Amino acid sequence: MRYVPFLITTLVTIALIILFNSTLLLPAPLGKILSPQHGIWQNAEPADQDYNEQVSIPGLKAAAEVYIDDRLVPHVFAQNAEDVYFIQGYLHAKFRLWQMEFQTHVAAGRLCEVLGDEVNGNNLLNAVDRQFRRLGMGYAAEKALEESEKDAETKAEMDAYTAGINAWISRLPESQLPIEYKLLGYKPEPWTNLKSSLFLKYMSLDLAGSEDDFEYTNARTVFGWEDFQKLFPTSQDSLDPILPKGTLFEQAGLALKIPVDADSLYFQRKDSTAITQTKPDRDNGSNNWAVAGSKTKSGAPILCNDPHLGLNLPSLWFEMQLSGPGYNAYGATFPGAPAVVIGFNDSCAFGFTNAMRDVRDYYEIRFRDESRKEYFFNGEWQPTEFRYERIRIKGKPDFVDTVAYTLFGPVMYDTTYDGKRNTGGRNYSVRWKAHDKGNALKMFTLLNRARNYDDYYSALQYLDVPGQNCLFASKAGDIAIWNQGSFPAKWARQGDFIMPGTDSSYMWQGTIPQAENPHEVNPERGFISSANQYPVDPSVYPYFLGGSYPPYRGITINRHLSSMSDITAQDMMKMQTDNYNVFAEMARPLLTKYIQTGALSEAEKKCYDILRSWNLRNDPDERGATVFVLTWDSLETEVFSDEYAQTDLTLPWPHESTLLEILLKDSAFRFIENINTPETETTASVITAAFKKAAAKYIQLESSDDFLWWDFKNTGIMHLARIPSFSSVHLPIGGGQHIINATKSDHGPSWRMIVHLSRETEAYGIYPGGQSGNPGSRYYDDYVEDWVKGSYKKLWMMKKEQAADKRIKWIMTFNKGA
Repeated sequence: MRYVPFLITTLVTIALIILFNSTLLLPAPLGKILSPQHGIWQNAEPADQDYNEQVSIPGLKAAAEVYIDDRLVPHVFAQNAEDVYFIQGYLHAKFRLWQMEFQTHVAAGRLCEVLGDEVNGNNLLNAVDRQFRRLGMGYAAEKALEESEKDAETKAEMDAYTAGINAWISRLPESQLPIEYKLLGYKPEPWTNLKSSLFLKYMSLDLAGSEDDFEYTNARTVFGWEDFQKLFPTSQDSLDPILPKGTLFEQAGLALKIPVDADSLYFQRKDSTAITQTKPDRDNGSNNWAVAGSKTKSGAPILCNDPHLGLNLPSLWFEMQLSGPGYNAYGATFPGAPAVVIGFNDSCAFGFTNAMRDVRDYYEIRFRDESRKEYFFNGEWQPTEFRYERIRIKGKPDFVDTVAYTLFGPVMYDTTYDGKRNTGGRNYSVRWKAHDKGNALKMFTLLNRARNYDDYYSALQYLDVPGQNCLFASKAGDIAIWNQGSFPAKWARQGDFIMPGTDSSYMWQGTIPQAENPHEVNPERGFISSANQYPVDPSVYPYFLGGSYPPYRGITINRHLSSMSDITAQDMMKMQTDNYNVFAEMARPLLTKYIQTGALSEAEKKCYDILRSWNLRNDPDERGATVFVLTWDSLETEVFSDEYAQTDLTLPWPHESTLLEILLKDSAFRFIENINTPETETTASVITAAFKKAAAKYIQLESSDDFLWWDFKNTGIMHLARIPSFSSVHLPIGGGQHIINATKSDHGPSWRMIVHLSRETEAYGIYPGGQSGNPGSRYYDDYVEDWVKGSYKKLWMMKKEQAADKRIKWIMTFNKGA
């Protein structure tokens, strides 16, 4: 019996050895994760973490200094441009390496390599890796890089940035690997210029990858052309465009030829797709505005910008100052790419909102046979090109995807891959502007150095995709905006539906000439603004705009700016965090007009009183905002769900502005009638029924104490790998859709910036995160609380002679190594 304890101990030891060296519990061996020398314990930073460092690195051309302030913002001072970008790459990697590489792995379709092909029941091979590769993300990045590296300055910039990242990686011991590498069980690989290009294409997907071609084709098939145009109009009654109504345009410089069979073939097309594809958030947008000195207290312009993107930790942005010969720029940078993206320099400021144009279309391809070696185009069989995508899968053999390419672009869907669509055996090639050669990075480089409007205008010529509303203000007093990008010149409704790809009739016929892109310089009204609304009145612009344009934030912004004078930076802070809901202002009278109060119970009447007395602000503690959103959501379901349920096709949902504007002018709207009931519904009966259902939900929320707006909205900032303990959740912040403070549950203002271009620049900013990408650092999410409150940080454009300033906490000295 004396051998029994020994046997038990031996078995336990063997079991622990197996457990600690296996991936049964986590993607990485538990033993490595818990190792005292190399494991996760090494990632906890002390409160007094020392960032002072003397760095001697081969690749630098001269000595340089980085002064890190009390918010962990680096102020880089170098003697030449290449060293500025080298050090920027080094610092991006030092503070954000895992984030940078993870995002480029996603863009390249390489998630299976890191996570395996199944995560929480989701098949990453088909849902992410094959989808991204078949969209041509790698192909697009390669073409952009080829074009960028033709420019000697851009190539030198990218080479230096890449070298800086790799200098950090080469010095990184295993114990100091970012914690995500340890938890997921992999290591960083050398950075390349292609990775930076991939990251920029990832942003292009987020901002210029949205389309509804399949869904619109389905809707046209199900509802018919007349109803389709009502449900998905190409303008709005409430339109308040970027360029004011009444702006006139000359005849199009590019004459477009509409296919003669468009009505019979294109608009009458049948399709049977059922879509489950993940798409960019349709609210990926932003606010920006600039006010001229004529409207400010100081007489100097003020520029404001807050891009609305997914809320993640680590944050998309990294704040820094880049100073070299001939330029001195400060602002938000992208870890993964060089230069300042949104910010200011000693002469001017610049910011962006998304142009929202549709630059991604699908064409049906007819292959000669199943080999896909030839496709029919313009009466001839054309040879197909193939791209062989090798997808590595963790723990499994590689998967090779053979992707056909036509003159339109990659065949994203065919008989070998349907992307969970019921494509009926059809083949669809995607034409995406992001596939074209371009050097958009050059724009940011030139904007960082811009001194005046002419410099800004010259820089814009490099922006091809994603199209943006590029805002500018200068100390010389100029304000300007260009709706800028390489936009396809389209005829009415071109690209809204799947197009035939058997000849050139439906191809893009050219690019809108630069001079015809909507723009405004120093307007008489004294301000310029954009909030993703239509750039112009579509009825007078000579080209079809396409895309999706929410109107309400723009309306609110223009109201404010029209009525304001003696404006200060503090006024702009208040405006940028404003929670007023102009959509509700327009919609509530419709609801209260038709809700039949005599049919409400006592509990429902209390909900009605909450809605009626609400101050129309989506502040955190408001109850009326919750009741309103529940009511409108319920109304949309009540109006459309019966018609939508008659098909298993995936259909797009009309914009909220569409339903509101239809009901305001047509109380006999056909969709009010429920096709599943014998009764004849009226606008009053439908709105009342919708409200009663909304009231029931609100009463239930009250019982669980989740009825205040911030509770109901439930804003959270999730870690990129969706690790709950590394996330910041259930934040008490107001705002929402259609509101200047456009904070939704997982999407919102990702960087708020205000720049007062006074003699001594006065600038403020904040983003929902922190400078460090390490969850064990106090700088990981230290901005979140202030972001929630609507507070700002002073953006300090440091001068080198201020090195002894008390705000400087650490100094990194860079020397040229042997």
